[in-house]
Amino acid sequence: MIEQTLVLLKPDAVQRGLMGEIIKRFEQVGMKIVGIKMVWMDKEFSKKHYAAHIQKPFYKGLEEFMTAGPVVALAIEGLHAVETVRKMVGDTEPKKALPGTIRGDYAHHSYAYTDKRGIAIKNLIHASGNAEDAKQELALWFGKKELQTYKTVHEMHVF
Repeated sequence: MIEQTLVLLKPDAVQRGLMGEIIKRFEQVGMKIVGIKMVWMDKEFSKKHYAAHIQKPFYKGLEEFMTAGPVVALAIEGLHAVETVRKMVGDTEPKKALPGTIRGDYAHHSYAYTDKRGIAIKNLIHASGNAEDAKQELALWFGKKELQTYKTVHEMHVF
């Protein structure tokens, strides 16, 4: 039940100065940051991370967006981490994301708006979709020596 998952704070989250606020939300629910780094993605790495989307019509805009500024990669650990993080992040389309979710509180793009302009949706954050994706994505973004093991005082209350 204790899982690890990948979260990416996309260039819009970094450029808008929302990194601390987003990380704080994960920590406040008892999630533990076991890996963190800031990376400026290049096109080659974007293709590796988004391999499932390369042939889709939106990929070009997504690649341009993801390579336009630094990204913060987080390895997050906790009870039901994949599901909990996805719930906290909210719907992929910010317009549909509920208030109280990260996207619902800090983003408002819609697919209609971005499709009309031929740009990527600015939705602040990527979160692994399931446990298998999390495992693959974490291995892509972090080496084993980059993931830390430690105890927090919250673990006696959360786990």
